[in-house]
Amino acid sequence: MKKRFYITTPIYYPSAKLHIGHAYCTTLTDVFARSKRERGYECYFLTGADEHGLKIQKNAEAAGVTPQAFVDNIVEGFYKLWDLLKITNDDFIRTTQDRHIKVVQDAFTKMLNQGDIYLGKYEGWYCKYCEAFWTDTQVGKEHICPDCGRPVEKAEEEAYFFKTNKYLDSLLKFYDNNPKFLIPESRKNEMINTFIKPGLEDLCVSRTSFSWGIPVRENPKHVVYVWLDALTNYISALGYGSDKEDLYKKFWEDEDTEIIHILGADITRFHAIYWPMFLEALGVRKPDREFVHGLLMMRDSKMSKSKGNVVDPYPLVEKYGVDAVRYYLTREVNFGSDGSFSPEQFVERINADLANSYGNLLNRTIGMMSKYFGGKIPEYKGQVSEFDGSLEAVINTTISNYENAMDDLRITEAITYVNELVNRANKYIDETMPWVLAKDPEQVDKLASVMNHLAYAIYVASRLYHPVLVTASDKAFEQLGLTQEEAKYENISNKKLLDNHQVNKGEPLFPRLDATIEVPFISELMGGSK
Repeated sequence: MKKRFYITTPIYYPSAKLHIGHAYCTTLTDVFARSKRERGYECYFLTGADEHGLKIQKNAEAAGVTPQAFVDNIVEGFYKLWDLLKITNDDFIRTTQDRHIKVVQDAFTKMLNQGDIYLGKYEGWYCKYCEAFWTDTQVGKEHICPDCGRPVEKAEEEAYFFKTNKYLDSLLKFYDNNPKFLIPESRKNEMINTFIKPGLEDLCVSRTSFSWGIPVRENPKHVVYVWLDALTNYISALGYGSDKEDLYKKFWEDEDTEIIHILGADITRFHAIYWPMFLEALGVRKPDREFVHGLLMMRDSKMSKSKGNVVDPYPLVEKYGVDAVRYYLTREVNFGSDGSFSPEQFVERINADLANSYGNLLNRTIGMMSKYFGGKIPEYKGQVSEFDGSLEAVINTTISNYENAMDDLRITEAITYVNELVNRANKYIDETMPWVLAKDPEQVDKLASVMNHLAYAIYVASRLYHPVLVTASDKAFEQLGLTQEEAKYENISNKKLLDNHQVNKGEPLFPRLDATIEVPFISELMGGSK
């Protein structure tokens, strides 16, 4: 495994407020980044805003403000949402920043001088929602955008084009030599069969029909079109091509860094086909992995700001707490597959996993520790109870499985392993029956071992949950009497860590939700639809 990581989300389009689908991608990326940092790896986490294009220009005109004022206002909401969700990004790139504009113009000039880009005329079908051009075959007789399903319009204008065929063979060879580049593998098959085999056309990389974009130096009536502009953020944010390239050299050029892009299924084509081509044209290393997560659906369709069928994360976090929302997003939808958001699922998941299993395990254990040992955790004396060995085995296996799954971006699966540990610890209480042991003075050593094992199981579960439950886990450490220094991941295999610590009984981490009250509330946030 490489010693450091550069992990990115897509940069989001500030045409309107963000919704729970954006929160999903950014939260899962944050979980991965946090887990890496906690295990001692250096990790640089980037997110940002893609601020140019016709849609922004039109929305600004409708609002009676300049495009820059329009995006400034929307992006302020991005910052607030990421703060609310406790996202730990190291940088936030905006495509209107000077550091980005220069890189895009320099890249365009280099490709133009190399003959990778040429001036021509575009005639075809244009989707204003996706800001994408399509062929007759792709839009069909109904002239429908194959990505968003809405009508496209005929467009004709002078434009610069990128020569895709120049780099196509190299791209296919790159796919073959790097089978883990595009995950899940089904996405690679989709790129080849849907976009490459039917005939990959040259890519339009400039526009003249609107002005809100980065001007082409050599021909200022053109602005650089969205994907050459937007995708370049991954290197412009690190200082590529500037006099401050330290971050770029460390987190992109250095082979000891693993570069991982997290992206949604609807933008796979641009990341998996054109981005590697752009990088090759620039003489720059390609990413190690592009992980395509599924879409978070609602009402049997993709959430979309323009359609208005979205869920606002703010009231969810304000009512149920950041941990509940982060947990639901991480656990409910298998990372890499499509999923849906529903009020019933949200309430059931929080109650079953967090209130009934994890929170209840901590409550019961702290209560018994206080009752039987004056609130002091007994010392670890090995496997005293006949059930101690099996619990220890599950703990050890959980740590290993969790780390392997996290490393492979199987984030939902990693958290599922922690749930299984919590469930096993609850079963361990039923097996050992501490309330029975407490009645027999000769069983005090066995009772002490049970209490120690339970405390250790809770610590391990809380440590592994921590990238998701960013506040509740810290509260669990506090109730176990651990300082932040003691609770660090580096101590996760130390079975004597909790010896003689004084527990502190606190409020329940996750009060149980009343479905008859909460389901209608969440349903209302979804426009009255479940």
